Amino acid sequence: MVNGNSFDLVNVGEGGESPHPHLEIRAICKHFGGAQALDDISLTIRRGTIHALVGENGAGKSTLGKIISGVIQPDSGELILNGEQVQFGSPREALENGIAMIQQEIALVPKLTVLKNVFLGIETNHGGLLDDQDTRRRFDELNQRTGFDLQSDSLVFSLSVAEQKKVEILKAIARNAQLLVMDEPTATLPIDEAEKLIEIVRSLRKMGTTVVYVSHFLKEVLSIADDVTVLRNGQLIQTTLAKDETPESLVVAMLGRSMSMAFPPKTFCECNAPVVLSVKGLSHGNDIQDITFDIRAGEIVGLAGLVGSGQSAVARAIFGADRKSSGTVSIDGNQIEIRNPGDAVAAGIALVPENRKTQGLLMRLPVSCNVTLPHLKSISKGMLIQGSEENHKTEVLLKDLDVRPPQPKVKIDSLSGGNQQKVLFGKWLFKRPRLLIADEPTHGVDVGAKIAIYQLVVSLAKEGLAVLLISSELEEVMGLAHRVLVLRQGRIVAEFQDNLEGPSSLTEDAIMRAAFATEKKDDRQHEPDPA
Repeated sequence: MVNGNSFDLVNVGEGGESPHPHLEIRAICKHFGGAQALDDISLTIRRGTIHALVGENGAGKSTLGKIISGVIQPDSGELILNGEQVQFGSPREALENGIAMIQQEIALVPKLTVLKNVFLGIETNHGGLLDDQDTRRRFDELNQRTGFDLQSDSLVFSLSVAEQKKVEILKAIARNAQLLVMDEPTATLPIDEAEKLIEIVRSLRKMGTTVVYVSHFLKEVLSIADDVTVLRNGQLIQTTLAKDETPESLVVAMLGRSMSMAFPPKTFCECNAPVVLSVKGLSHGNDIQDITFDIRAGEIVGLAGLVGSGQSAVARAIFGADRKSSGTVSIDGNQIEIRNPGDAVAAGIALVPENRKTQGLLMRLPVSCNVTLPHLKSISKGMLIQGSEENHKTEVLLKDLDVRPPQPKVKIDSLSGGNQQKVLFGKWLFKRPRLLIADEPTHGVDVGAKIAIYQLVVSLAKEGLAVLLISSELEEVMGLAHRVLVLRQGRIVAEFQDNLEGPSSLTEDAIMRAAFATEKKDDRQHEPDPA
């Protein structure tokens, strides 16, 4: 532990050892109203390393990152940069001292080129006239130095999110930033883009840049960080070498309890429980072919497979977000024609989509508007929404889901990721569905919010809902599902059952073999009957 002196801090970088750490944080405190966001935080950031900050939402990690980068100012305490005390009144002042923050949300001008974004406001000029040739030379030097391989004349809006992150980093380095604070840099990225960004962070360390890495993805943190600091409720719990930690040990530090409590005990439905969802021969173009399965009341069925195998396409076809090309969907034994999501909602089907910001929530509207949007008829008289009824019912639901704060009029974008995800569930629980489709239900939330969502999904199944669970985290599927269907290239290729008594066919090895088409003979006996 760093602050407990269980190992010595050695400052490393391209130029060898330095007489001072890159940054020392001493007794930093910060209040927001009556809430204490940070309480007496002291730690050391070693030069040329990746220092991760982890903790639940509300633990204080983003607040600390913003103090380091001058976005907000502490109530007390001090920052020691390169051996000298500093005080930043703004991000500009921090940048003048070599510190920049890469926010989770992209902060670029989309319709300008990469070159113009990188040097916006610091272009080479002579006598008031821009020297485009020299600016381009500077860009080429930076591009070569970082190995980012960006095209200077590409418009930013045409780039992937990972490429846009490269532009933001290049922009900071062009302003001589030697310490970058990266706040949840991969939270909104698909897996392949996240892996590219992680490689970029590693390349920054090789260049000698110091990175403060704020993230809730623990495996990701441990794969790149040198040091990791755990915050809980605004207090520093520990700072350790990342190589000495595991995801489980970090969870214990973050929550104060073991991760073994993450998945609630499974409650198995009766074998003769009524079938809620019956899908027969469902196809959509080349994405999914001949998908057939049932889900009973109280049962959680997981869809697993490699990325792009068709799991989300199944969800979208059932919900009417994509029009099926063939096949049938029945709810409670009644075949229904789903032409659009409105038909699905009317039939008692709810979908928690994989991306809450672009597919599930209206980020600039209040919580109440988001929760009641699919259910306006139930809170309206004639053409008028009954505002008091809407607020009351929403507030009761928010308290049941432990959304913080449980205030209907708070805007969605002011909530943490975990609380936003709970509101997304609340949107479909305002009027209870018969079938809940949860596509990546814990994407972009911290471990505490994950556990709350796991408990919610299990409790809904106990109440008799049928649940279709889709997750790229295999341990999540195995920890919650009673049955798992494995998709490969748009088809169901295997089915595995967890059993209350006796041996279970549901193992990680069996699922991965089915996903990669390397099944053992014993695994193939669990393939579903094509009929």
